[in-house]
Amino acid sequence: MLLELFQHLAQYESGFRVFQYLTLRAILGVLTALIISFIAGPPLIRRLTRARIGQQVRDDGPQSHLSKAGTPTMGGTLILVAVAIATLLWSDLHNRFVWIALGTTLLFGVIGGVDDWRKLKYGNSKGLSARAKYFWQSVVGLGAALLMYHTAQVPAETTLIVPFFKEIAIPLGWGFVPLAYFVIVGSSNAVNLTDGLDGLAILPTVMVSGALGVFAYVSGHVHFANYLGIPHVPGVGEIVVFCGALVGAGLGFLWFNAYPAQVFMGDVGALALGAALGVVAVMVRQELVLFIMGGVFVMETVSVILQVASYKLTGRRIFRMAPLHHHFELKGWP
Repeated sequence: MLLELFQHLAQYESGFRVFQYLTLRAILGVLTALIISFIAGPPLIRRLTRARIGQQVRDDGPQSHLSKAGTPTMGGTLILVAVAIATLLWSDLHNRFVWIALGTTLLFGVIGGVDDWRKLKYGNSKGLSARAKYFWQSVVGLGAALLMYHTAQVPAETTLIVPFFKEIAIPLGWGFVPLAYFVIVGSSNAVNLTDGLDGLAILPTVMVSGALGVFAYVSGHVHFANYLGIPHVPGVGEIVVFCGALVGAGLGFLWFNAYPAQVFMGDVGALALGAALGVVAVMVRQELVLFIMGGVFVMETVSVILQVASYKLTGRRIFRMAPLHHHFELKGWP
């Protein structure tokens, strides 16, 4: 939005050309989202408190969570608003990657918002049924995967890259679609599973967003990409502004979500942020690297899978409670 304005003004004053630089606009995206979070955070928390939009605690959860009942939730709305405004202000709105990333994030936020609303309406922690939630996640995730596949302009956009082995590049063809789908939906659910302790989900999200932003910048620059042996994806560099907005909004939200949390992000934030990480990882062709960078999310998800599988097969639980952070809570670990 502002980029077009500054490009027009640059015809009369050359100093405005500085806004064409991705690095500057990424920094401005971080600062814009951060400031929005700091300014809008306190009134949003007060409004959520007055509206009694409070956290619903699981009956079978750790006893320490009972004190969190009633803490304002759906704070992820703050993150999404900050990310959307910062991205729209500072990115190139003619770039397809920007719209796919932002649209996917917001649509997953809608799914999470409906889930949170149902929890509040019925006064329990159930929300949407697992089947309904997965269905709508699949619709959006598959739609994003198909859109990226059909708009791909170079073979690198649909090639699987194996980290640490630059000579291995596997053309996926239509196989790109299911891979992208599983990365987006899987990442969304992984972040959602991790969001169970103050600051536990948002801090790794900020760190992974920053790292993906670096990959986006490098992948979008032909010389850097060739030098570092990673795929060059024309136009994907613009995603660094979106990643910057995620970092800024995440840091702003962390101020209110750090222990003792004043607000929780809810599914509206967790599902959206996870989807954002997944879709960006697919765009920059770093799906396998996301698996490494998001180690916290991976461990939380694997703990749930192992717990369910063990209980169904043997009738025994591996952990006291899953996801993994609940196990450590019950053991009294800080």
